[in-house]
Amino acid sequence: MVVEAATSEADAPGPRKDKDARETRLHNNGAGSPKPTWRAVTLSFIMGTKVHGLKFVFSPDKSKLRRAIWIVAFCLCVSLLCTWSWNRISYLMSYPAVSKIYMVWAPNMSFPAVTFCNQNVFRVSSLTKEDLYHSGYWMDLTYPNRTVMERSKSILRDQHKQELLSLLDFDGYAPPPDRAANTTEMMGRLGHQLEEMLLECRFRGESCTHRNFSTIYTRYGKCYTFNSGLDGNPLLTTLKGGTGNGLEIMLDIQQDEYLPVWGETDETSYEAGVKVQLHTQSEPPFLHQLGFGVAPGFQTFVSSQEQRLQYLPPPWGDCKSTPIDSEYFSTYSITACRIDCETRYLLENCNCRMVHMPGTSTVCTPEQYKDCADPALDFLVEKDNDYCVCQTPCNMTRYGKELSMVKIPSKASAKYLAKKFNKTEQYIGENILVMDIFFEALNYEKIEQKKAYEIAGLLGDIGGQMGLFIGASVLTILEIFDYLYEVFKDKVLGYFIRKKRPQRCQSDNLEFPENQTSPGVTPNHAPRAPVTPSGVTRTVSDSRRTCYLVTRL
Repeated sequence: MVVEAATSEADAPGPRKDKDARETRLHNNGAGSPKPTWRAVTLSFIMGTKVHGLKFVFSPDKSKLRRAIWIVAFCLCVSLLCTWSWNRISYLMSYPAVSKIYMVWAPNMSFPAVTFCNQNVFRVSSLTKEDLYHSGYWMDLTYPNRTVMERSKSILRDQHKQELLSLLDFDGYAPPPDRAANTTEMMGRLGHQLEEMLLECRFRGESCTHRNFSTIYTRYGKCYTFNSGLDGNPLLTTLKGGTGNGLEIMLDIQQDEYLPVWGETDETSYEAGVKVQLHTQSEPPFLHQLGFGVAPGFQTFVSSQEQRLQYLPPPWGDCKSTPIDSEYFSTYSITACRIDCETRYLLENCNCRMVHMPGTSTVCTPEQYKDCADPALDFLVEKDNDYCVCQTPCNMTRYGKELSMVKIPSKASAKYLAKKFNKTEQYIGENILVMDIFFEALNYEKIEQKKAYEIAGLLGDIGGQMGLFIGASVLTILEIFDYLYEVFKDKVLGYFIRKKRPQRCQSDNLEFPENQTSPGVTPNHAPRAPVTPSGVTRTVSDSRRTCYLVTRL
């Protein structure tokens, strides 16, 4: 029988000896079982893990051929898993997005702002000698020295515009010295006045007047906006879809007031009619690029549907999610960005702004319009695509349109309308138009851009492939971490523990013969306990002393 007892540095009697007795462990065969090494931990992990095939690869019971087959199969499955996982990770890092479109019904809807402009900028009957003195060069009528172009004279004679020719005679004329050219005042005064253009107006069956419109300036000059929310006018809503539940207006475009075309300038027009744009109240109009035309002699039906678009910011999309950096606009939109950019461009290149541009800077004179502003803006719009780069806002509202038209007036109504407005039948056919704007239905189309793939989808795909190829799961990953912890504890922490433990001295190991008075006992290590008579060999080690008592029976 072998007895192993753990003692302190000395087998002194008392409490220390009682503690040593409590730590005594009995073994039937040999010394205590050793602590498992990392090799044993690895073998235990391989044989007990849920990863399919791993235990067959390292099984000592399998033949070499079967183990080779299992190695090839296991490596192939791991390769397929890694390939598919990398494919999914690459797809996630490409930031894919999809668009979702659906209809939303509403009990009522806000009516859009409706802005329209006459295609003609200046009324010829309102021009004065002073206006032509300052703006004749701008209108391509005169040279910079204010002499009339022969080409313009011949065209005006053919059109019997003798009164205009008389205004162009500047011999002995000098404008008042205290009155400089005011482009804003001139455009407001010479533009078509809504009081004269608007013949009839109804919204949802109720009458409206020119007071329900707000004045705004665009590149077409003086324009008008219905339901702008400005000038104390409340925002209007509609409760039904279809004709008669929106805005219906009858306009006289006044073709007799159109400026004669004697050259190609930005202020002359080949068309007759009005330009119209539907937009939100927070978005400025941009009619010269986004407007649609309505011709005289027709009643035009504009069936509209509101569209609400929601885009994703980078890296999934390219919309602008930050507020607009502008001193002119508080809400970001593409048109606001374009107008802001064009304003800054003209201020940098011409030191002035156009009438329709925001701000308090100096407005360009007619000469500056001709020599700098118009050419610079045309170059910016047509050629320089890098200066004004405007991103799509992440949230925007637009209005889809479907246009249809019928002839007006009919033969049956021509005489009535001519008598009603005190005009000739020919004038009615050439100048009158009717525009009916309404919602197709009381719903709006919502278009959302959504993330097509996210972390949850990645984890689901990789987890499914792990289960398919190697039979692993999240708990299997925890098994691997547990195994790595055991190896780390054995290799790294064990190394530091062994490094701190003091080395054993050879002189500390003493062997006592059966006779306790044997001269083999050194003076420094006297026996602390009597030796049993049957003969005991006792070995004492340093630090935590361990006594091995071997009793011969």
